Amino acid sequence: MTEKKLGGKKLSQMFIYGADNLNKNVKMVDALNVFPVPDGDTGTNMNLTITSGVKEVKGLDTDDAGLIASTFSKGLLMGARGNSGVILSQLFRGFSKALTGKKSVDAKLFAEALEAGVETAYKAVMKPVEGTILTVAKDAAKKASKAARKTDDLVSLMEQTLKEAKESLDRTPDLLPVLKEVGVVDSGGQGLVTIYEGFLAVLEGKELPEVSISGPSMDELVSAEHHKAQMHMKTEDIHFGYCTEFMVKFKKEKTDQNPFSEDDFRNELNEHGDSLLVVSDEELVKVHIHTEKPGDMLSLAQSYGDLINIKIENMREQHTAILESEKDEPKVKVQEKKKPFGIITVSMGSGIEELFKSLGATVVIAGGQTMNPSTEDIVKAIEEAHAEKLIILPNNGNIVMAAEQAASVVDEDVAVVKTKTVPQGISALLAFNPSASLEENQESMTEAVGHVKSGQITFAVRDTSIDGVEIKKDDFMGIFDGKIVTSKKSQKEAVEALLSEMIDEDDEIVTIIYGEDANQEDAEALEDYITEHYPDAEVEIHPGQQPIYSYIISVE
Repeated sequence: MTEKKLGGKKLSQMFIYGADNLNKNVKMVDALNVFPVPDGDTGTNMNLTITSGVKEVKGLDTDDAGLIASTFSKGLLMGARGNSGVILSQLFRGFSKALTGKKSVDAKLFAEALEAGVETAYKAVMKPVEGTILTVAKDAAKKASKAARKTDDLVSLMEQTLKEAKESLDRTPDLLPVLKEVGVVDSGGQGLVTIYEGFLAVLEGKELPEVSISGPSMDELVSAEHHKAQMHMKTEDIHFGYCTEFMVKFKKEKTDQNPFSEDDFRNELNEHGDSLLVVSDEELVKVHIHTEKPGDMLSLAQSYGDLINIKIENMREQHTAILESEKDEPKVKVQEKKKPFGIITVSMGSGIEELFKSLGATVVIAGGQTMNPSTEDIVKAIEEAHAEKLIILPNNGNIVMAAEQAASVVDEDVAVVKTKTVPQGISALLAFNPSASLEENQESMTEAVGHVKSGQITFAVRDTSIDGVEIKKDDFMGIFDGKIVTSKKSQKEAVEALLSEMIDEDDEIVTIIYGEDANQEDAEALEDYITEHYPDAEVEIHPGQQPIYSYIISVE
């Protein structure tokens, strides 16, 4: 079979099949995470990102390839999550720009578009690292360019492009030593390969297995629920005031102990609210419920896996606004004056959220490991902050690029301080000066980040060896400034070993933020240990309620 030109409908089908194939392989891509921590979400982030693009193109009825590509790109841009998702969005941003004004695509233009995508993605990354999705995309694009000089058949070109992408993926451990040490290929590169496999399937006329859930979508069902008698009730009649939506990515170690049953889960949730919708497959369960205690719903769900895509809205406030807008003589809404400064920060755990707000954060986005907010989520937070100048504290290395991308697509003056941990975010926030300029604050807050040491205690999800540390599944690991420095059988041993790595004679303050897997009694015992062994250090304790990390530790 040969294919000389692509119209918009065929290109749209390629995007959809690429997304479907990635969706099928999310678990495999997530499993390639280098660190054996419970946060391997590269595949999930890429999947959520490309799904946002596909959602946009599915609504278009056109054979204009340039329009399809640009619409797909915009969807990816706003839906991008995590570094892998942002890079993927930039690859297709460059790809779509090369197709601007083109009704159809031939082999030469397709190859040029792949190369343009690589160029755009490399520019978007401050310090590109070889042996990642960038390398796989670059090698594949170079091969496509060579192939386009010899053939005008898009099927042949895509075959050669995919073959090179797979070979490049196999070479990633030779370029990035940590991949070789752990014995995996790059997860982002693997995700890109699955997308290209979907592209080729369309060009060859092959069918990929259907992976989408049949019947009405969750969004359609939610919309139907929200329109039931909305205008025929009083605000005070709303018994369950919080519209709560979330997804759970199943974790085997949790479902082994607590097997998931959609019917049982639905029945359990149904006791705590109404308008309940539950949809699940082998990898995920998506939930919509109106409840008075959204936190309890999230806690119930966490017994099956990791929470992602959380959205909680106060329906009483929404309903009041709707009723106001429906009055015959609506009031003229006075636009509230923008604040001089707004600070947006990201956190996991209600305790950490409260801590950030007490220190002056304007908007706190729920997110972190396993639940990276999208570009669009951050843009919405910028709008909510309603300030003339804004500072974003991502507090996670996998959110920095999405924050920078959000800053680039809004009209407001926004600076990103590249905090990669909660302690860094707290340190930066304490350095904020409302009398200084945006640039001065960015500089001083960035400098403050360098004065704090960050540690976390979490558990291992598999056996491995990294940076000379032998790790066994279910061990407790101590992570110091992004590096695993210890692995112990008990949580107590792990945190004591981590503290010995973090604290030296010049340090004065140790802050302990304890999570869901610890309690105040444990934290106070840890405080006594620090006071005894490091008598010059002052200790502060805060309940964080964060998942994944038993303790988050700050040393200054």
